[in-house]
Amino acid sequence: MANDKYCVIMAGGIGSRFWPKSRQSMPKQFLDILGSGKSFIRHTYERFAKIVPAENFLVVTNRKYKDLVLEHLPELAPEQVLCEPAGRNTAPCIAYAAYSLLKRNPQAEMIVTPSDHLILNEDDFRAIIGECLEFASKNDALMTVGIKPTRPDTGYGYIQVSDKQPISKVKSFTEKPNLELAQTYLQSGEFFWNSGIFVWKVRSIVEAFEKYLPEHHMLFSGLMNALGTDAEQNIVEMVFAECRAISIDYGIMEKADNVYVRCGEFGWSDVGTWGSAYQHLRNGKDPDSNAAPEKGCYLYDTHSSIVSLPKDKIAVISGLKGYIVVDTDDVLMICPLAEEQNIKKFIDEVKYNNGEKHI
Repeated sequence: MANDKYCVIMAGGIGSRFWPKSRQSMPKQFLDILGSGKSFIRHTYERFAKIVPAENFLVVTNRKYKDLVLEHLPELAPEQVLCEPAGRNTAPCIAYAAYSLLKRNPQAEMIVTPSDHLILNEDDFRAIIGECLEFASKNDALMTVGIKPTRPDTGYGYIQVSDKQPISKVKSFTEKPNLELAQTYLQSGEFFWNSGIFVWKVRSIVEAFEKYLPEHHMLFSGLMNALGTDAEQNIVEMVFAECRAISIDYGIMEKADNVYVRCGEFGWSDVGTWGSAYQHLRNGKDPDSNAAPEKGCYLYDTHSSIVSLPKDKIAVISGLKGYIVVDTDDVLMICPLAEEQNIKKFIDEVKYNNGEKHI
């Protein structure tokens, strides 16, 4: 039944690797970094709205982003936004949504998705999600979506499959490997990128919490009586203060024996860095392979760089090759693309010397 299909959008992160554009006050999921005209979270909602009715969406986010979620997704009612008092990684986030759905509809089939991914071939993607829903509805299965790797990427987790079937039982989950291991994975043909997109019956994931994360099960099952009441937020505060921060991969998916994967190719990227944004920017690149605004940006002897400017800002850039240039009202960052892993260090130093106002 369509009314039993639900989509949970995880939207609590701050997208620090896109600093200084992405901030605590306006994180990545609410930005149009790729120049498409819509924010990441808007794209995510529209992607699943052809499968799931508007009233069956839940968004789990930090409470300070509730108004932003409702601004970007006006189809949702305020009670469809579940507010975390603090980030505790994906397992508590998913638990909050799962136990909420268990109370609303014990027959619920649950899609879980990040809010900030890019998918180019959406029809193919939705067909795969449909296959996952059908499989999960008929089996006690924890489904995940795997991506056929195109390169030995060290930034993704990997899923090892047990056979060549479209839906395969998972042999193992592997966290981000080193380059040598990633090359081995790519050559073997048995490993797929872990997209972080999941499909299961709500009863199946609740049983998995009870078995593999019993402390989370105790906390969130104890929350159920307060869900939908005036006491909910106070109880949620106490639950999140007590629950351990852990990912769903570590907490459940690596341990469970009923994990299956549907692998596919549909133009997926988690667009996790300025470098990946450079690869996917919708407005294309100039003859020198620069991704920059069409107006207000004057480039001379500059190649293979990405430039982001505030509206109506003029920038004159000369002599750069392979750089990130991001200008905001209060921060200018110029960094080689090859060194973008240092952005976390930049944030820490700015925070130490200048406080939170620029973060």
